[in-house]
Amino acid sequence: MDTYIIQIFNGISVSSIFILAALGLGITFGLMKVINMAHGEFIMIGAYVTFLLHNLFAAQLPAFFDTYFFFAIPAAFIVAGMMGLILEQTVIKHLYGRPLDSMLATWGVSLILQQLARSIFGAPNVDVRSPAWLNGGLIIQGLQFPYKRLFIIGLVIVCLAGIFWLLFKTTTGRRIRAVMQNRDMAAGLGINARKIDAYTFAIGSGFAGVAGCALSLIGSIGPTLGTAYIVDTFMVVVLGGVGTLWGIVAGGLVIGTANTTFEFFTNTSWGKVLVFLLVILFLQWKPKGLFTIHSRSLDEQG
Repeated sequence: MDTYIIQIFNGISVSSIFILAALGLGITFGLMKVINMAHGEFIMIGAYVTFLLHNLFAAQLPAFFDTYFFFAIPAAFIVAGMMGLILEQTVIKHLYGRPLDSMLATWGVSLILQQLARSIFGAPNVDVRSPAWLNGGLIIQGLQFPYKRLFIIGLVIVCLAGIFWLLFKTTTGRRIRAVMQNRDMAAGLGINARKIDAYTFAIGSGFAGVAGCALSLIGSIGPTLGTAYIVDTFMVVVLGGVGTLWGIVAGGLVIGTANTTFEFFTNTSWGKVLVFLLVILFLQWKPKGLFTIHSRSLDEQG
């Protein structure tokens, strides 16, 4: 039972990363109906930004090494966000309304970014050393909960609070929600939908970068890092419901904990297969996912 509790805790921390990566993917898919196959590479970009800052502080500022992660988080967000904005402006904005073309184009971009990472950093995986204050764990009733995973969960909670504040407490957020629910009416009221698309895509890419930053704490970094998470991230979005934050949170928790549970009782391969089958069966019953957005435009499309 103690081992299973630790496994569930690890599953929740992995779920947190799924949620962080799916935040941007769910919002951009709900807003622009674009299937971004390069989203996993923004996770990889965030991880490599963390690696670069890790090396910079280790070589140039060793006395401040334990603070590098506080700089890595915003840096990963900004760099991945800028890369996302460049992708949206150069490729995706020309492919709106053409989902298959956008999917193929972004898949090609993902291959280019992977090869670029191999050319710059090399093919072998690299690791970062955690700050000293993240070593060890919190001991409760004889069970040790690693500080790294607790920090990841806390980071995701802060990011969720930030995106909720942006969407529901700011003018930009109201415009994003207006465009998401009824693009034509929002444009008729004077909202620049294309500008909202670009901002939202950049923000979503930035959160993927933060997910990569968090992943660097619990695993190696490589050119194919994002590929290992993109399928699970898409499953989170589809299971939770496209364009809904509560759906992304619920979907991430379900996928992460179910993966951990099935892997505990079977093995890694069978665990993923069983989760995938359960998601397919659930979507046969509720094809729109756990949560749905109710609006006239979406009802008409349905």
